[in-house]
Amino acid sequence: RDGVQRVPVREGRIRATLFLPPGNGPFPGIIDLYGAGGGLPEYRASLLANYGFAVLALAFYGYEDLPKDMKEFNLEYFEEAINYMLQHTQVKGPGIGLLGISKGGDLCVSMASFLKGITATVLINGSVANVGAVLRYKDITIPPLGVNVNCIKVNESGVADIIDILNNPLDGPDRQSFIPLEKAECHFLFIVGQDDHNWKSEFFAAEGSKRLQAHGREKPEIVCYPGAGHYIEPPFFPMCAASMHALVGKPVLWGGEPKAHCEAQVDAWQEMQAFFRKHLMGKPSGTSSKL
Repeated sequence: RDGVQRVPVREGRIRATLFLPPGNGPFPGIIDLYGAGGGLPEYRASLLANYGFAVLALAFYGYEDLPKDMKEFNLEYFEEAINYMLQHTQVKGPGIGLLGISKGGDLCVSMASFLKGITATVLINGSVANVGAVLRYKDITIPPLGVNVNCIKVNESGVADIIDILNNPLDGPDRQSFIPLEKAECHFLFIVGQDDHNWKSEFFAAEGSKRLQAHGREKPEIVCYPGAGHYIEPPFFPMCAASMHALVGKPVLWGGEPKAHCEAQVDAWQEMQAFFRKHLMGKPSGTSSKL
């Protein structure tokens, strides 16, 4: 939209792009994380900035001088990004929002659980267990959830269905991978595609909710979409049914029935904006601006 500013950010270790809305700030701030594909996708952040949010699209690997592969993540890097946003003159405090899809979702849960300054966290088909790489913060180490590659099913087109490869984070040693989200001091919104074939997003949302409530925390909002797959993108993006998976090394099925998935994308966009407006601006969710 006219007037949105795109600001490349290279401060300290941070590799990111900040999108600022038109008009006079400060604006509610959001850090936006994508998944295991790495790099620096900017399109969702740029679109959200149309609606009055200052959004930092944050790279975390596979970009410029960041690590080339997904072996280990340090939360200090993400803490630097939070502090950058909280200290920015165009970002309205006292806290910011987090938005993450897929691997970006469990990174957002980890950030909310261990770091200060987070008010609202939205997960799009995220996990409440640490997945794919070791996570470190100071003297804390969270191992990745175990996988069983024997559970991969390959269809006649050669596309892999990986829905069953992750171990259960409630069982045995895999419990160490469950992120202690009860430590978080923020509001959570889980957006769930019920035909997600990447992993069991609905299970993760339900277990996250149980754990929060067992520790006396606020029950998260969970919005489920029947027929929606893993890649719930901004409205009117074509459904991505399958593509190359950076970690699996072959094409995988993401799930989704086209009509239901596309309708979910339109609705989820409104849900996340309303949630951020409510918790970052103190406005009732009914004031969400429509597309």
